[in-house]
Amino acid sequence: MSTLLMDAATPKKTAVIYRMVMSSHICPDGLKVKDLLQRSGYEVEDHHLTTREETDALKEQHGVKTTPQVFIDGHRIGGHDDTRRFLGKRVADPKATTYRPVAVLFAMTALTAMAASYAVTGNAFSLRAVEWFIGFSMVVLALLKLQNVETFATMFLNYDLLAKRWVLYSYIYPYAEGLAGILMVAGALTWLSVPIALFIGTIGSVSVFKAVYVDRRELKCACVGGSSNVPLGFMSLTENLMMIAMAFWMSLSALGIIPFAHAM
Repeated sequence: MSTLLMDAATPKKTAVIYRMVMSSHICPDGLKVKDLLQRSGYEVEDHHLTTREETDALKEQHGVKTTPQVFIDGHRIGGHDDTRRFLGKRVADPKATTYRPVAVLFAMTALTAMAASYAVTGNAFSLRAVEWFIGFSMVVLALLKLQNVETFATMFLNYDLLAKRWVLYSYIYPYAEGLAGILMVAGALTWLSVPIALFIGTIGSVSVFKAVYVDRRELKCACVGGSSNVPLGFMSLTENLMMIAMAFWMSLSALGIIPFAHAM
């Protein structure tokens, strides 16, 4: 009984949304802000702007340039990001630097390597899983660079010492990294994959170390492609150090000094 009285006494939170819902376009931000408000406990009065004329009229009426537009208690809150701020939620800065893309990539390639090792050997934590982790990481990193080689090359030229002297190297690099990674996963043509990985890994490590720790430059890393916001730094060295480590490992394996998992 008391619960019913409390529910009746508590005013319901309501919000009004004006968003584009046309035959050729449904505004993604409109869908997101509607979902956000509903999850935040608001009853949403959803108004669809079904024509360009209706959309332009709303913008002109409220002096805004974009939709959706959210109103709460008769006050205009704004669009999706404005509503997130109003609700006390974090708004991501698209220009902010972050290591998240690299961290997610390495986590996924590690899990993939463990899954593949388990499928082949019955053991997810095998030596082969470690080798595959490095190989898979190289392949995926190369794939991200190859999505747009031009933007990668532009960012790469900011810090790579060899690319600054020989611009063509910035276009060759992602193909070389991908080839070395594939050969390392296969455990084939060691005579080719090891020199490639050792060469590009060493040049990359020296370049990153000089740019970050000697010249103290604040740059973005091209390791996950030319449009990323990953800062050039310690994590950026990881890509190159992994290639160097794998090259040495495979070299020692080829000489019979240590066992190579693919031969097991």
